Amino acid sequence: MKNTLRPEPMSTPTSAQIDQKLPKGAVPAVHKAVQILDTLAASKLPLSLAEITARLGLPKSSVLALATSLTRTGLVRRVDSGAYQLGTHLVDLAHAYLANIDLTQEFSSTWDALAMLPGEGVVLALLDGTDVVYIACRNSDTPLGVTYRIGMRLPANCTATGKALLSTLPDERVRALYRGVPLRQLTPHSHKTLRTLLADLHEARLRGYAIDDEETRAGMCCIGAPVFDASGSYAIAAVAVSTLKRDAEPGHDQLEIAAVLQFSRVLSKRLGAQPLKSGGLA
Repeated sequence: MKNTLRPEPMSTPTSAQIDQKLPKGAVPAVHKAVQILDTLAASKLPLSLAEITARLGLPKSSVLALATSLTRTGLVRRVDSGAYQLGTHLVDLAHAYLANIDLTQEFSSTWDALAMLPGEGVVLALLDGTDVVYIACRNSDTPLGVTYRIGMRLPANCTATGKALLSTLPDERVRALYRGVPLRQLTPHSHKTLRTLLADLHEARLRGYAIDDEETRAGMCCIGAPVFDASGSYAIAAVAVSTLKRDAEPGHDQLEIAAVLQFSRVLSKRLGAQPLKSGGLA
C-alpha cells in the first residue's frame, strides 16, 4: 500500500558516550557491534564502511573488524558495491524470539476465537522507550494508507496502542520518558505538547481505552486497549483496531470499542491477569 509511514531514524550515541555508560563487566565490542546494527537498521540504503565510521565516530579499523565478524555470522550482509546492510540471520532470530513469546500466539488465537470484526486491521504492540514496536498484526481488508508489519516502530504519543500503554504508567513515569525528548508528530492532529498528551492519557485511564483520531494518518481512527499479565498493574502490551473514518457506519465506533476491550480482557486473562473487584482486569 502507498503512504506507508516510516518513523524518523533516531540518532546513535558515539563510541565514547557508550563506553562511559557501560556497566562494570560489559563488553564494549558487543555494544559497538549493536551500534552498527542499529545504524544499518536506521538507513534506507546500504552504508559504506566510511559512512558507518563517520556516523558512529569509531576508528575505521574497529568498524571493519566488527563488520567482518557480523558479516560472517549473517547478521550483516555485504552487497555488490561493498556497502553493508542488515543480514537475513536477524530475521531467523526475530522469528525464533517471537515463536517463544506466548503473547503473539495468544494474539492470533484469541482474535480468531472472538470473530467480532473479522475484516478490520488489528495489531499488537510493545512499548520501547517513546516508541511502540509492532510484534503481531492483521492488516485490514480495506487499504488504510498504513501497512503494519512486524518490527515496525511508530511514536507512542501518536498511536492508540502507545497511548493505551502509556496510560497505565503514572504521570511521573511518562514525564521521565519524554524528558528532553520532543513529541514527534505524524499529522497535524498529533500531540504537540506533553501537557495535552498527559490530559489525553488521563481520559484513556478513565475510559479504559485510548483513541488515535487521525494522529497517525489523516482520515484514520484507531481504538487501543492495554494488555496485562500476572505481574502487575502496568500493561505489557496493547492491542488496537484501525478503520478509515469516511467508511465507518453509524455506531461502528461502539462496535470497535467493544471488540477491542473484549479482546484485551480475554488476552489479559489468558496471560494470567487477575480480575479486579470492579470486573475489569489488573
